[in-house]
Amino acid sequence: FKNLLENIKKSGKRPTLLLHSCCGPCSSYVLNMLNDYFKITIFYYNPNIFPHEEFIKRYNVQLELIKKMNLDIDVIMIDEDYNVYLDAVSGYTNLGEGSMRCYKCYEFRFKKLSEYASINNFDYFSTVMSVSPYKSSKWINELGIMYQDKAIFLYSNFKKENGYKESIRMSKEYNLYRQDW
Repeated sequence: FKNLLENIKKSGKRPTLLLHSCCGPCSSYVLNMLNDYFKITIFYYNPNIFPHEEFIKRYNVQLELIKKMNLDIDVIMIDEDYNVYLDAVSGYTNLGEGSMRCYKCYEFRFKKLSEYASINNFDYFSTVMSVSPYKSSKWINELGIMYQDKAIFLYSNFKKENGYKESIRMSKEYNLYRQDW
């Protein structure tokens, strides 16, 4: 990962990155880390967030963060029905955090993310989810590689080097809403 960033820096070019985001707080550290290397577009696709008002609230916080950080980043919001999530995790809904329910939830979002990245000629795609200590970076990276097509999956574990702690610090600095579940 660090070698890739160093090579990008040496090239003097900023490849395009379609970056899935679940919320502004989780994306804060990742955006700060990657903005100098990539021309980032946020892909806000989270049918797993319910109720719809919470989905919109987190989307608005994502926009607020980008504005507060003074970043030149576009945001694509895919507003899909919660039933897409329920279908994807059918049979696993009673399982807790870190279970196969999470894997299935990552998977349907990666399919959509990769497809969008390939159709729209992005150089890379990735997600901010690996910043969370509650998310399996191993599964996230496996799925990213599995669904890699024309766009290259940016393999990462953003929780390393205190990424999660830094995202919390930045959330406080920017006075961002953080969901409590």
